[in-house]
Amino acid sequence: MTIRLAPVAAGLVAGGVPAVVVTVRDARGSTPREAGTRMVVAGGQLYGTIGGGRLEWAAADRARAMIAAGEAGAVLSLPLGPAVGQCCGGHVVLSLARLDGTMAEAIDRDERALAAGWPTVLLFGAGHVGIALARALAPLPLRLEWYDERENAPATAMREDPLAALAAAPAGAAVVVMTHEHHLDYAITEAALQRPDFAYVGMIGSATKKARFSRGFLANGNAPGLLARLTCPIGGHKLPDKSPPVIAALVAAELLVVLSPPGE
Repeated sequence: MTIRLAPVAAGLVAGGVPAVVVTVRDARGSTPREAGTRMVVAGGQLYGTIGGGRLEWAAADRARAMIAAGEAGAVLSLPLGPAVGQCCGGHVVLSLARLDGTMAEAIDRDERALAAGWPTVLLFGAGHVGIALARALAPLPLRLEWYDERENAPATAMREDPLAALAAAPAGAAVVVMTHEHHLDYAITEAALQRPDFAYVGMIGSATKKARFSRGFLANGNAPGLLARLTCPIGGHKLPDKSPPVIAALVAAELLVVLSPPGE
């Protein structure tokens, strides 16, 4: 559940719009989404997703029938193959409940608790690629802390001292460095590599930039083995397209692979 439904739910309640919350109560076998996933149905609008396809269509259709009939709740138990013709082969139990203020508050609590456990990404730099990466990370299950000290940086980028931000970062965080100056990139990256508890340290640049950084890093007395933890270039180097959105997409995927728990 990476799309925040709490603001949507609160807005619907405040506006008096009838709506139904669809929750995946149980998911066994191969299913599109995991237990706990939610979707809100309000008239012709769907907010969030429980996996798309005929499963989602059936849930939305039942939710709209609930709204029309004034029902408070319902349960759908669906073997995906026989019931809705999906090839997943699993079994899903859906809980449907009319949205009210209490439900909206519960959604907000659940989403806040879930987000508190997401891995942190510290992004340093708000140039073209930094902005594109911040946008790419926004809908993902990651907590973004974005830093740029310049006065013309986007308002959502914090203007704190980058080295202080690194020192305060939680263990297991990822650090992505792409500032407007090489010497600042080098200083942040060196400090990040000196913390052994970061899950990822990446610096934008070429093999030449990595070599130049490495020479300075060793000249400063750092252990050579620390360089093995540096990712540079970031996002791989198999695509010739170096436009900001492409780099951002590749880096976002790289971060998800590193920071997400392995699948079952």
